[in-house]
Amino acid sequence: MTRSTTDEAAVPPLPSPKERRRLREAKSLSEDEVAAAVGVTRATVRSWETGRTSPRGRKRALYAKLIAPEPTVKPTAKSTAKPTVVTAKAAAAGARPAADRPAAEPAAAPAATDPPEAPPPPSDPRAGAGTADGPSRAPEAPGRPSGAAEMPGERRTSPAEAPGERRTSPAEAPGERRTSPAEAFDELYARTAPGLVRQTYLLSGRRALARESVERAFELAWQRWPEVAVDRDPAGWVRAAAYEYAMSPWHRLRRTHRHPDAPPTEPGKRALFDALLDLPPAYRRTLLLYDGVGLDLPETAAETEASTPAAAGRLMTARAAVAERLPELAEADSPAEQSALLHDRLGGLARAEHVPVPRPARAVRTGSENKARLWTRAAVAGVALLIAVTGLTLHTAPTHYEQPISPPERVGGVPPRGGPQKLTAQDLKLQKSLGEQLAHGPERLVPELR
Repeated sequence: MTRSTTDEAAVPPLPSPKERRRLREAKSLSEDEVAAAVGVTRATVRSWETGRTSPRGRKRALYAKLIAPEPTVKPTAKSTAKPTVVTAKAAAAGARPAADRPAAEPAAAPAATDPPEAPPPPSDPRAGAGTADGPSRAPEAPGRPSGAAEMPGERRTSPAEAPGERRTSPAEAPGERRTSPAEAFDELYARTAPGLVRQTYLLSGRRALARESVERAFELAWQRWPEVAVDRDPAGWVRAAAYEYAMSPWHRLRRTHRHPDAPPTEPGKRALFDALLDLPPAYRRTLLLYDGVGLDLPETAAETEASTPAAAGRLMTARAAVAERLPELAEADSPAEQSALLHDRLGGLARAEHVPVPRPARAVRTGSENKARLWTRAAVAGVALLIAVTGLTLHTAPTHYEQPISPPERVGGVPPRGGPQKLTAQDLKLQKSLGEQLAHGPERLVPELR
């Protein structure tokens, strides 16, 4: 038992179920290949990636090595030897090269006494969300269109950085002061909130709802900051929460958000705006994430909670629907040109519209804390009221049950009881006559009445 506990403690914590599938697809591994390498069935791998179960023991270690991102080791001035990287086949066979240092494995979550990690700095393309005025353009990933304008709040993957690699922020450097949770939240908010409001406006078509969605998402992120701070993509976490809130069908019951805002006056932007709102919400979100924000297909599928083929089908259908409104999109020679053109048009539409500016980060944090405090007090008051009502009921309730006596009522149609019947008036008259005239008349036996 001690050996099993020690082995599980030595294995680094697994990422979230959605991230497990994204890492597997990034390495071009199918569920059957992972199942054969770990020694389980395909249904078990699917259960791990949906969060229903989690691997344990040796299978957990093999699965963690199999989907772990390949570390990138930069040569130093003293050593120029080529680093050894753990491949998927080596992890499946259980091999661990000597050059695979523990530092390349995912780090465990910080202790409860330590403040949460700060999100990646603005130079990290994985966290990136630029401002509405002019976000910094990161190098584009291979296979994506080039020459397109940046989308507000977009994040791009740099070729020099592996998809699963997490860069160290300045706050984590040794010998320096760690960034407080409030400062890290304010930095993330200032970097991503303005562009995220414009993205949410394209998704919902409502300016006030876009601002409300982003602020609610950041309020939720501050309430769960220990979880968000250690996430590999805090900006993506907030973006997913804002998109989910903006796409909620319950907003149709609110008078202020029942109808979308007035479309742009320019014909080209108006056509694109109308084409976006005519798409189903899931197709609109897929198109915005892939062609607008710049995510790759596995990340888009993971964020929309769909399979990669389903996300690809939604993307192609959405592009075809938008191409009917935009002639220049239909005239594009290749899907890459269509993606570049859509990226440019979506970015221009988002920057051209005057969306409301979100509140300051301090106000969002204060509002989140006030709401959490209010809900906590309401829960405490509800529990106290329930306890008081229960105590009053126990004090005033009777100690035993007494069955009440039913009131009398006339019942008809009941059959007579067995045995002698009750004498009627005629029977009583005859009985009286016999009693009086019994000794008179002709001679006969006279019964003795006692």
